[in-house]
Amino acid sequence: MAEKNLNELPRDLRMLHTKATDAIARENYDYAIDLLNQILSREPAMHECRRTLRGAQVRRAGNSRGMFKKFLSGASASPLVAKGQLALRRDPVEALQVAEQILNSDPNNSSAHRIVVEAATALEMPRTAVLSLEILAANSPNDRDTVIRFANALADTGEVVRAEKLLAELSAEFPADNDISLALKNISARKTMEKGGYDALADGKGSYRDILKDEKEAVALEQQNRQVKTEDTAERLIHEYEARLKTDPGNLKHLRDLAELYTQKKQYDRALEYYEKIRSSQGGADSSLDRSIAETTSRKFDHELSQLDPYAPEFAEETARIHAAKQAYQLAECQKRADHFPTDLQIRFELGQIFFQMGKIPEAMKEFQKAKDNPHRRIQALGFLGQCFARRGINDLAASTLQDAIKEKLVFDDEKKELLYLLGSVYEKMGKRDDAIAQFKQIYAADVGYKDVAEKVEASYA
Repeated sequence: MAEKNLNELPRDLRMLHTKATDAIARENYDYAIDLLNQILSREPAMHECRRTLRGAQVRRAGNSRGMFKKFLSGASASPLVAKGQLALRRDPVEALQVAEQILNSDPNNSSAHRIVVEAATALEMPRTAVLSLEILAANSPNDRDTVIRFANALADTGEVVRAEKLLAELSAEFPADNDISLALKNISARKTMEKGGYDALADGKGSYRDILKDEKEAVALEQQNRQVKTEDTAERLIHEYEARLKTDPGNLKHLRDLAELYTQKKQYDRALEYYEKIRSSQGGADSSLDRSIAETTSRKFDHELSQLDPYAPEFAEETARIHAAKQAYQLAECQKRADHFPTDLQIRFELGQIFFQMGKIPEAMKEFQKAKDNPHRRIQALGFLGQCFARRGINDLAASTLQDAIKEKLVFDDEKKELLYLLGSVYEKMGKRDDAIAQFKQIYAADVGYKDVAEKVEASYA
């Protein structure tokens, strides 16, 4: 469904849009929102109208008179979220309409914005998706998957410079994250396009091929920066980079590109060979490189698991063996990195996670107590630390630690839901039923489908 501009609307709908903007100027937001929803019910692909609607929703929510409405909306949003999620499967247009019902009262509702993103993606309405991805990214600035998706969506609509800046800021916070580095590299490549081409792309009238004058250059750019390359393209690039290395054997960029390409082709031993060449060329320690090697090796273990025959008599034994080998490798490798970089709190957090997964709770506690001093991992570290105390039966410390994490988590996203759920579970163990239900109710008001909170909350009224 191609997105439409204002001048593509029928005359009667353009007049409604004019009335809506006049109503916004007079701060009559209820009337404006009603008019804009009327337009979108007939023309769901009308991007400018949805942008105007979003502004009206935000302004009304910021109005002091809207506080009571917002309180009421919490109770009514949950069934609408469930309705919108169901509608996504059969009718994305209906899902958009349901999401707007929620956003009319609660314009920052993350569940509703996720419905908008998925519906807009299904309908091929990228600018509509960007509107909601921007709010989701603002709600959860450290949610790397959301920010990367937002940046890619921006680039797809022509805002490449803004996308690159967004990913550069995220990369500065998580310098060792390979997914962010790859996404930034892909976005940066798009900057080679001329500025004049962005507008044509955003209007849906052009493409990256059209923007570049040289067709061969366009093909090469697409092939090198497509995240999921075809086997033929990957093979061609491998031959190309290996040929370049013969004349420039110390080129670290080509070595890393080859390692990534071989990883993509699931030739993990070859990938690891090139990572080791980088290590030999650099000489000194590099935590980012060590992490890339660790991730590739872990993928190798996962690939071995995927190749097992589930009907073979030794399947269970082989699965357990590979899992044990993977876990032992991850622990040894992460401990080695921790020894090389003792002040790197990101590594401390990763080590704590491995100990936690292995059930080595005292060891995990020590690492999370160090990792909580990392401002980018503090809330997650506190969450794990609270779980560690709970597993040791120290429920009062578990509760106070989770409370600290919740206080610092200002955005009500999935991470906060999980922290509230953990705190409620600790209160249940302590016999504090009312305190437990109070945590579950907060989740219930925002997401009725989260785990078993609906069962717990509704049972408390029986």
